Order: sequence, then structure tokens, then C-alpha cells
Amino acid sequence: MSSGKGEAKVPVAGRRNVLVTSALPYVNNVPHLGNIIGCVLSADVFARYCRLRGHNVLYVCGTDEYGTATENKAIEEGCSPLEICDKYHAIHKEVYEWFNISFDHFGRTSTPQQTEICQSIFHKLLDNNWLSENTMQQLYCESCQRFLADRFVVGSCPMEGCGNDTARGDQCDRCGRLLNSTELIDPRCKVCEGIPVVRHTDHLFLELPLLEEKLEKYIDEASATGSWSQNAVRITDAWLKEGLRPRCITRDLKWGVPVPHEKYKDKVFYVWFDAPIGYISITACYTPEWEKWWKNPENVELYQFMGKDNVPFHTVMFPSALLGTGENWTLMKNISVTEYLNYESGKFSKTKGIGVFGNDAKATNIPADVWRYYLLSNRPEASDAVFTWGGLQIKHNNELLKNLGNFIYRVLSFIAKPEGAGYGSIIPEAPNADIHPLSQSLAETVGNLIQQYTDAMDKVKLKQGLKIAMAISSEGNAYLQESQFWKLYQQDPASCATVMKTSVGVVYLLACLLEPFMPSFSKDVLQQLNLCPNEHISFADEKGESDKAKRPWDLIPSNHRIGKIVPLFTELKDDAVDSFRETFAGSQTERNARAN
Repeated sequence: MSSGKGEAKVPVAGRRNVLVTSALPYVNNVPHLGNIIGCVLSADVFARYCRLRGHNVLYVCGTDEYGTATENKAIEEGCSPLEICDKYHAIHKEVYEWFNISFDHFGRTSTPQQTEICQSIFHKLLDNNWLSENTMQQLYCESCQRFLADRFVVGSCPMEGCGNDTARGDQCDRCGRLLNSTELIDPRCKVCEGIPVVRHTDHLFLELPLLEEKLEKYIDEASATGSWSQNAVRITDAWLKEGLRPRCITRDLKWGVPVPHEKYKDKVFYVWFDAPIGYISITACYTPEWEKWWKNPENVELYQFMGKDNVPFHTVMFPSALLGTGENWTLMKNISVTEYLNYESGKFSKTKGIGVFGNDAKATNIPADVWRYYLLSNRPEASDAVFTWGGLQIKHNNELLKNLGNFIYRVLSFIAKPEGAGYGSIIPEAPNADIHPLSQSLAETVGNLIQQYTDAMDKVKLKQGLKIAMAISSEGNAYLQESQFWKLYQQDPASCATVMKTSVGVVYLLACLLEPFMPSFSKDVLQQLNLCPNEHISFADEKGESDKAKRPWDLIPSNHRIGKIVPLFTELKDDAVDSFRETFAGSQTERNARAN
């Protein structure tokens, strides 16, 4: 998952250099499927696609380890924040490895590099007069004898019509509004359930109103020249329309990056300020030449992936902090944002333990690629989507098994049949492909679909890209049926050979185009084709591979011997699906009670 070997990547002159990040997952729990599709999986598909196209790609991510969420979890589990981070970082890493996420580096934010870069940005903001001091009211728990940071407070959301009585002190998960803890109605301490009192405490603020002109100029240029999903534009516009306010960047906590200021030395940076800097520090852990990626906007394109609740931190706050330094940072120009993935009749929830979590997916023994396919074909791009066990079964059986798997198995198993019934595992000659009308028609259709695929993927329309790639498989099945190759084998051997050689080329194309979505599937197909995955998974214009795809009968040479053929997918049966639905119903607490 993490490179860990070889030379670190740096931008290369004359090539397209793509820096990909996915929102850093909190380290306080196991990631669920909503987290996975919203961040790391979507970013992984795009990073893999860029590599497929021959671009120079760096994909970084890591666990977000500082702040109240970690301190909360440490209190719950009776250990130190660092022990919590070590435990859950390893769990996250294991889950993402199982899901085949191809990070170049998967790091963490509790590092010396994070402290150094975070404090450096702070000093520049201070020197440039973008920070202010202010006394603010904060909730204090007399029982715990401490100021309560945002996530140590819960209460009712003050937003009219929301009605959420478990809103946190920093944000309401139901309506998405960012809050200050003193705005909550009937607040209570999350640790002892006591009713806190309001006290005064001094904090540092980033003066967003003073940076608004710089920020708006950046947003106008980035959203016009880059690729911003519509929900990212909508959420950012709403923030600007409401008017920017100074935003507190310090917190009364122990677990975090210390504030390098004598007056505030007992405070740490607020996680919204600290966490996005994690992208930079994680890159610095990967290579000492990190500035070639992060201070090189002329030669590096930054693509960021996240769920919709993270948008303001990436389009307003993080760029404001970087702009305020006056340095030449690589700012985000391309942002892909997902809506929520709900679970059956409710909502995925890490806090309540509701839904299917990464370790649950592994425990089902359903292959990771099947999970990847279902999540990506159901990716909540424009509106919320719902995970259902029935939906997973239908996608698997109808699309993967009966469409894709069926096409590939029909082609390769026929070639593998002994001579007299097939071709003895040897790719036949196809001398009349250029004058074979049905093959010419298929080549034209596939060529058009490939163009649509690259257009969609370049615009980060991942669900559309997957749908188009699967349409190529459907076209392949229709081609086989119309050709009636099983009759041609005896009646017109030359045409049959053309159909088989063309079809095996389409099989190879599918292995390439679907690799970003289902990497293990692609590897398996290439092994059955007796081709090396490391050498043959490529679709780069500079190698002429897009043009070659317009002649699928030329993609695999005649007389090439294919490997052993086995079905790629097996049916997902009703009783298994019913069992999963029952096993993963309710919260994790309820599941454990049933198991006991």
C-alpha cells in the first residue's frame, strides 16, 4: 500500500504531475463503507487511472490523529492518545490494504514533520498580521476541572428545524452546520454528563474576513479552470454568501501541535487548522523534497477527494491559511466531493457503530473487488445513495457474473478448448479482420466508448467511467451472440478466428480500463491471458495505446498461448445475503450482544 521502497517520486518536467489526496480519516474508529467510498476509494480509482494513462502520480493519505476525537476515544478505552493512534492507525492501514488502496504513502499526523510545518505556517501568518487575539466564552466543566473543547460537548442543534439533540460542539452531523459549543442548546459534558458553565478564555483567530479578497480570487480561478463537483461549488458559495468570520485556530487540549507562542504555550492548534496541513507533512515524511510537490503550482495539479462535510475546510479555511503565508503553494484546483452513503434504512455511523465497517467487509469473504465495484457503481456523486445487501447481490450477479464474467469466460474458454473444438489455447490468425463487417462495427463502437470513458474519467466522473467500461463488456457479449461463433467454427473458420481474436482484444481492453476500479480482477484476467500485469496494464496516449484500441484484433498477437482459464466470479446466493443482512443489522453493540 505504501511505497516503502525505491526512489521517492518527484515532479518530472514535461510530464503531467498529479498530486492526489483523500481526506484524512479520523484515527478514533474503524472506517465504514461510507468513509471508504467518500475518500480513499474514490481517490484510489483516480490515482490508478492517472497511472494507467502514463501520468506521474503521487497519492498520499494518512490518519488524522490530533484533537478531541482522539482524546475522547482514549478516555473511553482507558489509555493514552498515542496508544489510541497506534492501535487505530494499524487497523486503518490493514483495512485499506485489503481494499487494494494504492497509496504511494500512507502516513499519520502525529509526527515531527507535522509540528514543524504547522508551526512554520503559523509564524508566517502571525508575521503577516493575519492572526488576531480574542477573548471568547467557552464551556468549562467544574466536575472535570477543564475547559471543554468542541467534541467534549454535546447538545441540541440551534438550527431551526434541525432537531438533532446529539450535535457536537463543532458541527451538527444532521444539518452540516459548523458550530461553536456555546451555541448548543442544553449542552452537557460528554465525559461526565454534567452541565458546564460559561467562562472566558483567550484564543488566537485566523482573520478570514481580511483574507476574503485573496480567497475569492483563488476560488473564482480554481473553480473555473479546474474541475469542481457541483456540491463543492454549492457548499463553498453558501459559505461566502453567509459572510466569513474570524475562525479560532487554538484549543484548550494537550494532544495536538503545540502553539509556539509564550502566551498560548499551554494550548494546541485546533484540528481544522492542523489536519489539512497533514497532507503536506505526510508528503514530507515520504520525501525530503516535498516542496517540489507542494510549492510548485506551475507543474503540479492537486486533486482532492472528500465527503461533503469536509468541503469548507478544503475550499475556504485551508487555502486561506496557505494564501496568508504569502508563499507559492500548490493550491487545490480539482475537488471531488461525495454525498452520504446511507445503510439499508438508516445512516452509517462510526459513533453508533451502525453499518458495514472495513473489517466486516473482509469477514464476509466477498472479494474486495466486488465491494469496490458495488461502492463505485453506487457512488453518491450528486445525491445521497443507499447501501443494501439486495443491491450488492443484484450488481454482483447481473453485472459482474452474467455480463463481465460471462463474456470473458466464453471467449477464453473457447480458445482454450483442444483443436477440433477450439484453438488449443493459442490465439488464432485473423487475416480478414479489416474487411469483417461485424468486427469493424464493434471496433467503431468500442472506440467511441473508450473516448467517452477517458472524457468521463478526466473529469473525475468515476461512476460514469465505470458504467461506460461495463458497456464495452455488454457490446462484447452482443458481438459474440450476433456472430454465432460456435457455428462459424465449422462453417466459416476464418470469420470465427477473426471473432475470437477480436474478442480476446476486447478482454484485454476491459482488463486495462477496469483496473482502476477492480485491480485484482484485472490482474487475474492478465494471468489468464498469460501476460505480465506490470508490463501490460497501460493505456497511455504517448505510447499510442488509445489508437491501438481501435483495432482490438491487433492487441494480442497471433500464436500467443493463453494461461489456465477459470471463472472470475461465483454467484452470490440468497441465503448468504440473508445471513449478512441479519448479521450486520443494528449497532455493533447490539451485534455483540446477539453473538454472546
